Amino acid sequence: MQTSVRSGNVPDLRNTGVHRDHWYPMARSHQLKPGGVFVASFAGDPIVLVRTQSGLLYALENRCAHRQVPLSEGVIAGEQIRCSYHGWSYDISSGKCISIPYLGPQDTLPNGVRSYPCREAYGLIFIFPGDPAKADDSRFPANPSWSDPNYKTRTLDREVHCHYSFMHENLMDMNHQFLHRRLMGGIKPTFLKVETGEDWIQADYTFRRESGRQSLGERFMISKREGAAKVREHDLMTIRTQYPYQMLQFTSAEQEKPSLDLWLAYVPVDHAQRINHSMGLMMIRKPSVPGLIHLLWPFIVFFTEGIFAEDRKIVELEQKAHDDQKGDWNQEIFPVIRGLRELLVRQGVPI
Repeated sequence: MQTSVRSGNVPDLRNTGVHRDHWYPMARSHQLKPGGVFVASFAGDPIVLVRTQSGLLYALENRCAHRQVPLSEGVIAGEQIRCSYHGWSYDISSGKCISIPYLGPQDTLPNGVRSYPCREAYGLIFIFPGDPAKADDSRFPANPSWSDPNYKTRTLDREVHCHYSFMHENLMDMNHQFLHRRLMGGIKPTFLKVETGEDWIQADYTFRRESGRQSLGERFMISKREGAAKVREHDLMTIRTQYPYQMLQFTSAEQEKPSLDLWLAYVPVDHAQRINHSMGLMMIRKPSVPGLIHLLWPFIVFFTEGIFAEDRKIVELEQKAHDDQKGDWNQEIFPVIRGLRELLVRQGVPI
């Protein structure tokens, strides 16, 4: 009988949960209309996002404290939400139970439900599922390219059936370009360096083409731009896990700003954290010709959808192998991934 091989001396990575003391995107802004609700889940905890008619945004446990039915089935009235079953009312901002139709004013009301700090940015709705006292601006992700008029943004939003750590590893390890040979041809990545900190790890790569041709979508996303002073001898791809988020920037040798700026968050859906809701922002620098990016956008979407589909399939196969083998048999040799795994265990919490 084969025994489980622990890679990188990190024995429990796939049983490590994300740390709750961070901001996580739960929905896209347009999915929550005034007076409406949006149902979500964080690591198995049911959550309802509420936008009042006045536009205020709140997040609560999606359950009534009485019979545990979803509050998302209830009625929003001003700054209150009423359970659809017996009409129990909750203050949307605090989750406190504020009235029960068949109790008098002298009666003691039961405990309410949990509320979550929430905020809106980058066309996304975030919650802070950890200690509310730690939900300060220093922990909120910064994405300056999103508001830069020189960039056009595509919002990424998909469910992937694997532990979030497989997603971090997939993007961080550019040695997997062979997977994308059908869409990208023969690309040879060259690893340049790795840097690390307490809550981050960053790897730099450059590339050369050994066979095949660029697709139109790839060519535009990472093409060289004219009219800029040369600042490097080679194109540079920088991939960073700044826990719990992940970023990728591609900057051509002639440019100071990246042609591609990608930000990703992997939000656990179920208790076992074997499903993650991957949400992100893909910000692409516009060409100098006005309106050209809109003409090329369908090709960019087609190309990136193909890349994401291949990545999604392979990480879900990794998860299946882990579950079938009942353990992590990976024999990892790339130091960057060994360091990444140590970071994810160090920053995460046991499931």
